[in-house]
Amino acid sequence: MHRLNKFGTFAALTAAFAFSMGAGTAFAQDGAPPPAAPNTQSDSMPPNQAPETLANQTMRHSPRADVQPKSDADFAKEAAQGGDAEVKLGQLAMQNGTSDAVKNYGKRMVDDHIKAGDNLKAAATQSNIDLPAGLSAKDQATYDRLAKLMGPDFDKAYARDMVSDHVHDIAAFRQESTGGTDPNIKQFATQTLPTLEDHLRDARAMARHVGVQPRNANGRTGAPPPAPVDPANPPPPQPPPQR
Repeated sequence: MHRLNKFGTFAALTAAFAFSMGAGTAFAQDGAPPPAAPNTQSDSMPPNQAPETLANQTMRHSPRADVQPKSDADFAKEAAQGGDAEVKLGQLAMQNGTSDAVKNYGKRMVDDHIKAGDNLKAAATQSNIDLPAGLSAKDQATYDRLAKLMGPDFDKAYARDMVSDHVHDIAAFRQESTGGTDPNIKQFATQTLPTLEDHLRDARAMARHVGVQPRNANGRTGAPPPAPVDPANPPPPQPPPQR
């Protein structure tokens, strides 16, 4: 009887232990979260990033279409039309301008751009490039607008346009001078660039003379320079500010 009780007690303990183990296993199966999916990404790839493909490599590194440099032929054609516009606007400045600074600047535009136009025609002939005749639609609109003005109104409008035009022209000629591939057109741009830089300097001086604030290199309008001081007649001292 004692042996039976011992055996019965042992069997009961064994059954209880088995029951507890089974319950724990069931709890682990029912209550635990599902196992995480195996990580297929490499350690160097950040999470949520699509794998690198040839398509998105090309999209990321392709240059934008609007920043592609112009061809030598396109530059030559635009330079020819721009030079013709400078000549006609210079003639208009000599006719409609009031200030001597405007008239003299217009005459220089006529002389310099006729000479530059002849050099461009020679370079284009050597490179078999056909240059257009006449003004572009944009330049014709500028001419028509200025032709309606007279006197000081014309002086100011012409001065503004000359500063703006030569800032744009210098950028285009500089790009062709450094990045052009046609040797004849590239040489023309290199030889003409210093003349355009002189034109811009004189255009800004003309603008100040007629009361227009010329634009800086960044395109913003700068303050006019202070008037020169005559040592014989210095300006009166300014009173201190009132508090």
